Amino acid sequence: MNTYWCRRAWLPDGVAEGVRIDIDGTTIRSVSTGEKPSGTIFSGMVVPGFANAHSHAFHRALRGRTTDDRGSFWTWRERMYTVAQRLEPESYYRLARAVYAEMVLAGYTSVAEFHYLHHPARGGRYDAPNPFSYALVAAAADAGIRLTLLDTCYVAGGFGKPTEGVQRRFDDGDAEAWAARFAAFRPVGELVRVGAAIHSVRAVPADQIPIVVGAVGDRPLHVHLSEQPRENEECRAHTGRTPTELLSAAGALTPNTVAVHATHLADADIGALSGGWACLCPSTEADLADGIGPARRLAEAGTRLCLGSDGQSIVDPWFEMRALELHERLASGQRGRFDVGELLRAGTGHAASGWPEVGALAAGQQADLVHVGTESVRTAGAAGPGIIYAATASDVSDVMVAGRWVVREGVHETVPDAARVLEREIEALWS
Repeated sequence: MNTYWCRRAWLPDGVAEGVRIDIDGTTIRSVSTGEKPSGTIFSGMVVPGFANAHSHAFHRALRGRTTDDRGSFWTWRERMYTVAQRLEPESYYRLARAVYAEMVLAGYTSVAEFHYLHHPARGGRYDAPNPFSYALVAAAADAGIRLTLLDTCYVAGGFGKPTEGVQRRFDDGDAEAWAARFAAFRPVGELVRVGAAIHSVRAVPADQIPIVVGAVGDRPLHVHLSEQPRENEECRAHTGRTPTELLSAAGALTPNTVAVHATHLADADIGALSGGWACLCPSTEADLADGIGPARRLAEAGTRLCLGSDGQSIVDPWFEMRALELHERLASGQRGRFDVGELLRAGTGHAASGWPEVGALAAGQQADLVHVGTESVRTAGAAGPGIIYAATASDVSDVMVAGRWVVREGVHETVPDAARVLEREIEALWS
């Protein structure tokens, strides 16, 4: 049993003083307040580990390289394809290991990887299926982060269009072939789980969506939904339905479904998503000029919210949490659209990715802890839960995942050279 004393800790019912946390192996055994210092002492604030519910790890190679012209989401996508064309399993392992280390340094303790890079750049198939998936599992294990590998079905280049160019690396041929490859993936590790994803209604024909739903069973099912107005327009033109209506008709909206972005929704769409999840990615939605989604309306309709870093333009859970509120303020002209407790719940939404036992400092929960300094020039003077509006990834000093310290005093224990690796691997992809 290991004992930790926190000057302040954010418990399920709010921030408390003098908190003692006893941890046995990977599990929090007890939490008590008003305690005198004992065991390992943390002078700042301890919060639950954050959940990155939507990630494309290789998009990290685009940071700072897509802003030299105005462009659009669609021109940005072409540069993303350039990187996707050049990756191999070995190089993706090296890049993802450093990207996941960056996430843990920021306070993320789980990541849901929306993964659609499956096949060789030269065409054909690998002799052993899923080498990229296994590379990501190895990268996450080495970086010490929980991973939900969302194997993504991507079998069309648009409504009524075949895949072309680099998209063929994503394409299994049809949903049946995707399901067979998905079933063959058997990762090993206590910190890895498997789910599935429908890339979008553009990339999976309506009659094949039920195949994906059947294959995933009761595991997490994620889908890019209504990120761009053009997606909605094309879906209506080809099917007579909104993307949400199409997914609903195909049986793809369940309590385990996570609608990623959900930016451009009709009123009826918001009701249809009730009972499931919506994953907002504020940094990416701003970076790509996607728009501001109806987060408050979704929450009021009964949709649970979670957050993701998506394109890795920023890897900072503190930014994503407060941007959820700040974007609502910009859209509504009102403050206080979400209270701080709601923001923390969105930032710790591990259950959206299949980790319901993670996300709170409470007895019986998995021992994922983040210690954030309260005396930096950013956090000094912030009162209690107001830390959510002050801290950044730079203020995180210590991170525990499943009872093991992965970051200590701002240094990653197993990937201390993450910045150098990122620089080397990204430069190699662009050279």
